[in-house]
Amino acid sequence: MKTSAFLYPWDVTGDPDAAARIADLGVQQVTLASAYHATRALTPRHPRHRVVTAEHAAVLYPPDESRWAERDLRPYTAGAWAPGDAYGEAAEALAGAGLDVHSWVVLAHNSRLGAERPDTSVVNAYGDRYPWAPCIARPAVAAYLVELAAEAAVRPGARGTELESCGWYGLAHLHAHDKIAGVGLGDAAHYLMSLCFCAVCRAGYAALGADPDELGGAVRRALEPVWATGSAEAGRTAVEKLLGADLAAVTFDWRGGSARTLQESAVAAVRAAAEPGFQVLLHADPAPYRTGANAGVDPAHILGVADGLVLPCTGGAAEAMLTPFADHRSESSVLAANFTVVSGMGGSPATLAEDAARAEALGATELRLYHAGLASDADLTSVAAGLSHLG
Repeated sequence: MKTSAFLYPWDVTGDPDAAARIADLGVQQVTLASAYHATRALTPRHPRHRVVTAEHAAVLYPPDESRWAERDLRPYTAGAWAPGDAYGEAAEALAGAGLDVHSWVVLAHNSRLGAERPDTSVVNAYGDRYPWAPCIARPAVAAYLVELAAEAAVRPGARGTELESCGWYGLAHLHAHDKIAGVGLGDAAHYLMSLCFCAVCRAGYAALGADPDELGGAVRRALEPVWATGSAEAGRTAVEKLLGADLAAVTFDWRGGSARTLQESAVAAVRAAAEPGFQVLLHADPAPYRTGANAGVDPAHILGVADGLVLPCTGGAAEAMLTPFADHRSESSVLAANFTVVSGMGGSPATLAEDAARAEALGATELRLYHAGLASDADLTSVAAGLSHLG
């Protein structure tokens, strides 16, 4: 199976051995970040540093000033963690080691944008803003994300791209010193806490026949017992149980339509900017109501839009992630099973061969390994051993 490892530019730049080390794992491709959110990352083998702090969401290359000059929203450039054309430098080194390079673009996840432009953020039913989560229903936000997708995806030498967070982001977020786990929330409660009530979304609910004030009140009432006892309820039917089928349907329709529009527009913009044959994949979840890095998609729709999907399969999730797409994929559709291979982050690199075989039996056509730059030497040794057993 074709296999790609995720990397950041700072895993490669300044380390003359990095590209060859990745190639020696047995992967054929690297998925290299070109636009990424704020993070603190370990670099356990780099000769110059051990920890990189990316202070805010940024593009990791010099943006085209003419593209952004007249736009209200524009990407931030990176600081010392990725100076100059860090992406381009890393991509050149990786290609020199015989690896295909695809770009990795994070879209609707940007805390600095939300802090500086709070009008762009998701607003929950209690009036709290989520600065990390741009509201994709807002026309200015959607236009910015589509333009960012096109520029950050089609970098020199890239043969394809993977678009992460191409959909709604919500409450769940690994924020700095996060303290939201005091009450257990199932994904139904997470969905209610992720519903947006900004002016654009309120108007959207009203256009579908729901009074936004009544909807907000229904959300708060539905969540009231959750604050007392927590909830583990999951699934669309659980959302309908909490909110009522009619109101739940309005939220599904509004949010699903907004997500589909963004996904279609982003993929079309990338293809318009790229040469023929440029591959466009989305990081996705088969439950359309889910939010986050793996955006919820409609399985019957999305494989007619993108060339394929990258699906989170760590921890026994492969069947739930892959099976919903079995009836909708064509011969050319890519279903990439994404496995965490960092033991300290819940991965199981020692079982990679078995996990890959199971994923292939469920319909996976490729593998993704998260994350070759973060893994220990021991984890990478296990990865190499696992890949050596794959056909």
